[in-house]
Order: sequence, then structure tokens, then C-alpha cells
Amino acid sequence: MIRHTVVFTLKHPPQSLETKRFLHDAKKILTGIKGVSHFEQLRQVSPKNDYQFGFSMEFADQAAYTRYNEHPDHVAFVRDRWVPEVEKFMEIDYVPLSAVI
Repeated sequence: MIRHTVVFTLKHPPQSLETKRFLHDAKKILTGIKGVSHFEQLRQVSPKNDYQFGFSMEFADQAAYTRYNEHPDHVAFVRDRWVPEVEKFMEIDYVPLSAVI
């Protein structure tokens, strides 16, 4: 299992219509890709960093994650929405420790 996470800040104000549209469209597009499970959209609340939001999703294995990354809908979302609308981000992918120890 791979848990793919990203924290990010949008160029739009947090409560704006543009932010709501981005989050709505992201959920619709990304959850429509086969292999995505346990998708969550999160609001970041820690005072230790200044990111606004997070996405978390899981994939059964590396092959499913690779298919997601290469899927035309994901590629288009990154190109058409993520790059123009995200100010900054950090991506972290995890596997359970039992899988690597």
C-alpha cells in the first residue's frame, strides 16, 4: 500500500469561490481515476507551517500509483489546474514500515 499525500497553498483566498471550485473539481477528477481509494481533502490547522489544505489517498501498490500518475486525467489536472492555481506544495508518499523493514 502507498499513501500519497500533499499539502498545499492556493493562490486564491481560502474561502473564495475559486478555492471551492478547485477543491470540488479536484475531488471529482482525482477520485474518478481507477485505483484511488480513501481520498480525503483536509484543511491544515497546525501553526507550525503555513500550508492551507491537504489531499490524502491510497493505492494498493506501486503499479496502481504509477497508473494514477500517468493517467491522462491526472496529467491534465496537474497541467490545467494545479500548476496555475497552487502557490506552493509539499508531497509525501508513505508505505507502511512493515513493508520496508
